[in-house]
Amino acid sequence: MGFKEKLSSKFGNYFQNAYMEKYGDRITSISGTILSVKIIPKSYFIFHRLMVEMVVKPEVGRTVVKCWYKKNRWFKKPEFIAVKQGHKVIIMGVTGEKDSKKENSQEVQIMNVLNLTTKKDLVPIDHSQIKKSRQQATKMRR
Repeated sequence: MGFKEKLSSKFGNYFQNAYMEKYGDRITSISGTILSVKIIPKSYFIFHRLMVEMVVKPEVGRTVVKCWYKKNRWFKKPEFIAVKQGHKVIIMGVTGEKDSKKENSQEVQIMNVLNLTTKKDLVPIDHSQIKKSRQQATKMRR
């Protein structure tokens, strides 16, 4: 292993550990059906902002979950995948802080969206691992 590989692996592990230490207990995923989607693009001359608000009904349980995604970008417009009401999705994100008295403590900040209806995702990942975990979850229920 060369010097570059050692250095990159050390820094990579450092940042992964720091992220897990900060957000580890708040990381969550929700699979369900989209009830509503609101996409709000704003443009300020050369600064573009995209805000997406979703309401998702999980496959398990009676509650609904409010999710949001915010992206700011200079010069180019930020992109979001096509999602519509009724699509089956898996949302990966971070929940709000439970100790916080802010109104977004019950909401989920979106990190990635997998649209199972159109087979598209916001950040590309390997779908074979998801199918395995879903199969294991159904076996555990039986």
